Amino acid sequence: MEIFKEASAVGTGAPDAAELEKINRYSKTPLTAEQVYRFQVRLCDDQPDRDLERFDRASLPRLAELFRGKTGILDHEWSAKGQVARIYDTEVREEGHEAWILASCYMLRTEKNADLIADIEGGIRREVSVGCAMGKATCSICGQPYGVCEHRKGERYGGQQCLAVLSEPTDAYEFSFVAVPAQRQAGVTKGRKGGVSMTLKELVTSTGTPEQQDSLRELEQAAQFGLDPDNVMDYDFEDAKNNIGTYIEEVMNAIADSGADTGADRFKTE
Repeated sequence: MEIFKEASAVGTGAPDAAELEKINRYSKTPLTAEQVYRFQVRLCDDQPDRDLERFDRASLPRLAELFRGKTGILDHEWSAKGQVARIYDTEVREEGHEAWILASCYMLRTEKNADLIADIEGGIRREVSVGCAMGKATCSICGQPYGVCEHRKGERYGGQQCLAVLSEPTDAYEFSFVAVPAQRQAGVTKGRKGGVSMTLKELVTSTGTPEQQDSLRELEQAAQFGLDPDNVMDYDFEDAKNNIGTYIEEVMNAIADSGADTGADRFKTE
C-alpha cells in the first residue's frame, strides 16, 4: 500500500559542524557549510487526516529510519532533474497526545536552487508530500484489516469515528514540494500510487476483470442464500432467478420419467 502525505517545511539556514558531518555521509565530495542550505520538514504524524486515516504511533520510529537518505523532489517528478534535496537525519518527536517525524534536510546553495531556498525562507514553500509504503491498514473500531469488516471510514460506531490505522512500514520513497496540505497539524495529505485503500468489492468492481467481477457476484449471491461459498459449484444465480418456473417444470418431468409419484398429493404439507 503506497501512501503519499503532505507535511510542512521550515527553513533553518546553514548547518553546524555535527550536522555537516551527517550531511557529508551522503555526499561524494565533502561539502562546506557555505555550500549547504539546511531545513527541516515535519513529516507524517499519528493524527487523523482528511482521508480518515492515521499512522500508528508505534510505526513512526521505523518509518523515520526508512526516510533517512531519501531524496527531495518537486511535484513528485521522479527524475534526476527533479531532485533538489536529501534527508540526512530524522527523529520522532512527541508533544502532548501527538507524535510526528521531524526530518532534517539539505540542498546545495546553487543558482538553480536559489529561488527554491528563497521560497522556503519566505514561507511560500511549506507543504511537502511524502511517499511511503505501509504493509497494513487496520480498522480502528474492531482491529480487523480495513475492508474486510462492515465498518467504514468516517462513520461513527458507539460514538467513535472509524479510521484506517496505517502500520508496518516497508519502505519510504521520497518527499516532494507541493502546494496544498491536508492533515490537521502537519498539513499531511495522502495520494496513492499503485493502489488505494478500499474494500474487496470496491477493488474488484473498479479494477477487476469481468471473470473476477462475475466470481464476486456469485459469492455475494451464495452468501445471500446462506450457502458456504467454498462448497458451491458454478451456478448461474441470475439465470435461475429469471427462469425458475422452467427449472421446476424440468425437475418435475425428470422425476416423473424416473417413475416416481409426482401427483398433487405427493407434495402436500400439513
